[in-house]
Amino acid sequence: MPRFYLDADLAVGQQLSLPDAVVRHIQVLRLNAGDAITLFNGRGGEYHAVLGAVMKRDAQCVIERFDDVSRETPLWLGLAQGISSGDKMEFTLQKGVEMGVAVFQPIAAGRSVVKLSGERADKRVARWQEIVISACEQSGRNTVPQVLPILTLNEWLAQSQEADIRLILSPRGDKSLAQLAERPARSWLMVGPEGGFSALEEDAALAAGWTPLKLGPRILRTETAALAAVGAMQAVWGDYR
Repeated sequence: MPRFYLDADLAVGQQLSLPDAVVRHIQVLRLNAGDAITLFNGRGGEYHAVLGAVMKRDAQCVIERFDDVSRETPLWLGLAQGISSGDKMEFTLQKGVEMGVAVFQPIAAGRSVVKLSGERADKRVARWQEIVISACEQSGRNTVPQVLPILTLNEWLAQSQEADIRLILSPRGDKSLAQLAERPARSWLMVGPEGGFSALEEDAALAAGWTPLKLGPRILRTETAALAAVGAMQAVWGDYR
């Protein structure tokens, strides 16, 4: 069933005029009056609706039922990702949503090829948030992860991250996930950009209490490393068990 995100209050019995972005998707999918759709607003659960009039630039629907369903993992996992170039960052965000990441923190690392600041940074974060929402529509998640404003590594380390364990991907790691901790309620994972974090950046992270984690003897690309680590954490502590 097609799923659409609406940043609005929703209620059973409500008749809605759908926003332009959703109307465009309805046109692409060639949906018609009487077809069923699912709506969610990121505040928990989803709403099952039926399309009424579908026109070229407008579409109506009526909400018939609310389903208080959650597809969130029992492992709360935040991903602090060194900003990568091209579509790698977007790929990491999209797949991270599918795999259950709860929040994303973009990190402007020393080796980040893409340099963002000011209005350009704000626009990129807004674009990343759109990608996250689209991934929620596709994957069935009813809670929308937030993409936080870009921070430098030092700014990020100066903040207090509420977590039972904070892991940074690093060749210095010498223990498996199962050896590091019992199943945490909250966890953070930090991954470098292309080329990884510099030695000074790693030193700063370790001094701030982050634990090094190594994923096997092979060198992984940044977009592979993040998702491999998320998958491993889900397998050991989350809902892949």
